[in-house]
Amino acid sequence: MDALKRLIAAFKALPGVGYKTAERYAYHVINSSSEEAEEFSNAILLAKSQIKRCAQCGGYSEKAECDICSTRSGETICVVAEPKDIAVMEKVKSYNGVYHVLGGTISPLENRGPDDLRIKELLKRIEDYGTKEVIMATNPDVEGDATAMYIARLLKPLGVTVTRIAQGISMGTDLEYADEITLTKAIEARRPL
Repeated sequence: MDALKRLIAAFKALPGVGYKTAERYAYHVINSSSEEAEEFSNAILLAKSQIKRCAQCGGYSEKAECDICSTRSGETICVVAEPKDIAVMEKVKSYNGVYHVLGGTISPLENRGPDDLRIKELLKRIEDYGTKEVIMATNPDVEGDATAMYIARLLKPLGVTVTRIAQGISMGTDLEYADEITLTKAIEARRPL
């Protein structure tokens, strides 16, 4: 059953998929019709061949420039670490600026510094667009915070407003379950009512 082991190993290689889940996926594919299995494999191959990076923001697109970059103003740029973060931010529906994907965050442990990120491209876009505000939407962790602070220091002399997405208590969370760091961030990000 080398084919089954290979299929399980392929599913297990996906992020967040353990052996049991990979096994379930593999049996689902085996039990599906040949047409369903072919459609599944064709969807993977099509996505792999058609989806590329937007020349402007670095997000995923089937065209040279994504729909967001081609239709929205660059007056506001939301900076994210990875292309998948754009989809998360777009769920909000109230943001109408463009995005900029850094391609990661500053992480000395992973041997990734500022020169490994798309910071020069961000500076060029700010200049080209006449950007007024840059929103830092990196993860609220050590690397995300360090990256946000580094970019904020770079942009300060340019006269661009740099903001950071708020951090703290999630809606619907009981205070008793919040940790000390989350509560600290919530206090720091408070605003008048």
